[in-house]
Amino acid sequence: MSETDAADGPPPFEEPFSSDDVEQRIYGTILQTREPTTASAIADSADCDPKTARKYLGWFDDLGIVTRHDGHPATYERNDAYFEWRRINQLAADHSVEDLQDRVRELTTRITEYEEAYDAASPAAVDAVAAAEGSDERTIDDVYGDLGDWATAREERDRYERARQQRTDGERDQASG
Repeated sequence: MSETDAADGPPPFEEPFSSDDVEQRIYGTILQTREPTTASAIADSADCDPKTARKYLGWFDDLGIVTRHDGHPATYERNDAYFEWRRINQLAADHSVEDLQDRVRELTTRITEYEEAYDAASPAAVDAVAAAEGSDERTIDDVYGDLGDWATAREERDRYERARQQRTDGERDQASG
């Protein structure tokens, strides 16, 4: 492999943000953070000065990307609601109302099939072990796979429905304005 091939490839796993600027490294660190974390710990992960991390974290807090928890020291965590909002906005921007409606229908059909197959209203209402033991066709891994897919389909349908409503409301506002 030539030197240029190595430079064009991804950075080494040990340093995934080494080529990014400090803002991108802090943002990338926040994306990977699963619990409230101090600015110093984020700075260590992002390989920057804690003061710089605090500056960007304050900005990310203002934008809603992170949530700041007061304390000594203050901690920050990723704001999952912001990323959900962003995903819905992107779906609404990328798809027509008809495409969004079609996807909602497809997901509703899949969900209905799971409800009928497991005789339950939601994946949480299914005893996976009992369902596997009571079936000649499904192993426990099949049941857990189905339950995971079912839960994902419900979440995805909610996102697509919210995007559809957003897109429909936007088109209605344009028509009346």
